[in-house]
Amino acid sequence: MPAILNVEDARRLARRRLPRGLFEYLDRGTENEVSLAANRAGLDAIHLAPFSLVDVSQRRQDTTLFGTAQPCPLVIAPTAVAGLMGYDGEVEMARAAKAHGIPFCVSTQSMTAIERIAEGSGARLWFQLYVWKNRARTFALLDRAMGAGAETLVLTVDTAVSPKREYNQRNRFGIPLKPSVRAGIDVLAHPRWFMGVFARSLLAGGMPTYAHYPQDFRTPLGRLAVGEEVSLATDVSWHDVEALRRHWRGRLILKGILRASDAVKAIEHGVDGIVVSNHGARNLDCAPHPAHVLPGIVAAAGRRLTILADSGVRRGSDVAKYLALGADGVLVGRAPLYGLAAGGQAGAVRMLEILRAELDTTMALLGLTRIDQLPETLEPAARM
Repeated sequence: MPAILNVEDARRLARRRLPRGLFEYLDRGTENEVSLAANRAGLDAIHLAPFSLVDVSQRRQDTTLFGTAQPCPLVIAPTAVAGLMGYDGEVEMARAAKAHGIPFCVSTQSMTAIERIAEGSGARLWFQLYVWKNRARTFALLDRAMGAGAETLVLTVDTAVSPKREYNQRNRFGIPLKPSVRAGIDVLAHPRWFMGVFARSLLAGGMPTYAHYPQDFRTPLGRLAVGEEVSLATDVSWHDVEALRRHWRGRLILKGILRASDAVKAIEHGVDGIVVSNHGARNLDCAPHPAHVLPGIVAAAGRRLTILADSGVRRGSDVAKYLALGADGVLVGRAPLYGLAAGGQAGAVRMLEILRAELDTTMALLGLTRIDQLPETLEPAARM
């Protein structure tokens, strides 16, 4: 792990270790991948102006999110296939979050049940929700998450349908997994992953499956997809937010907000926080980069709810830019997954260490001692 000096190092190592289909599922975007390039360009275009001759010998990046103190402003974002990136991947990601004192958000499509993630990690857990067509089964899943100790519910609002990812079709990677000569050669060309992750998982518990789906619909990933009742609901509306607010006893976050008007509606519906996000450029290829809309959303929302951001983070300076634009915290998804694929739990821990160290260096060079000073460094042209 000491040889990994940045997120890109881990990405390159993950690319070598993972089958192509799995790596591209993690790494790439959708359609023409315009939004993927825009994510990087959007963050690169932001400049922060340093203060000179400031004593920065005592620097702190601790913060409070939703009333809970934590040592840095990061949260590990929900991701569906961590269980294939590394053996027992969801548990190892949660342990990495625990090591850094930050929350880990468990995905609806996790391959490890939230109960076992909680028991195996001791981490602070959030739970990400895709609403199913059968709302009764959706609420039963929420009861499971609450029973396992999830403190926050994160409703994904930007995935009404599955996006078009042509590389998945070419690689024959999808759910259900589709056996093919090309996929078989791809797997055999990566024996370390096959033996250390896939074969180990088969021996430990059989073919991986979506662990949160009801037993009647929980089929191995190599078989036909789950039933209609637990398919993505395309009719999710603000009425569902109202129902979730009544049912969920903890904090409620909407993930995927890109309009100021929707942030205001979230406040009106009793939501505690939002994630300004374009889903890491994995869904709508013409979506704006969060950095472009974040200042307007912050201005519209005021301090009436907690605002998080994600998409495109590769450096601690990217975290600093989101915070400078008004975010209270930042979710990271691909970076710890690259680390997990490169080196298991130690790799995920290393990614968080690097992002925190880079954020610390950025603060020092900007002449800051606290992260709440970051908005003061934003160039006037970037303010809205």
